[in-house]
Amino acid sequence: MPRKKETPIKTSVKSGNFRATKKGAGMTAKGDKAYRAANPGSKLKTAVTGKVRPGSKAAKRRKSFCARSAGQMKKFPKAAKNPNSRLRQARRRWKC
Repeated sequence: MPRKKETPIKTSVKSGNFRATKKGAGMTAKGDKAYRAANPGSKLKTAVTGKVRPGSKAAKRRKSFCARSAGQMKKFPKAAKNPNSRLRQARRRWKC
């Protein structure tokens, strides 16, 4: 049985699936929906940007993202030094 070809999610800002770097980078709600449609069963969620109670699920997601992105800061020092890089902007949006 031939495998079904997957249509990849468009990663451009123009498609509306991702925020522009100046607006904090990361995925939009539209992009989140598109990803879920392309990947049934996915539990992808958008950024935790608001105020959260310590120990809540959202606080744990934020802590996890900040830890993962801190590793990327080490791996990509050029992006870490540039305050306008997508990595730095996303971390700012997540309040890392």
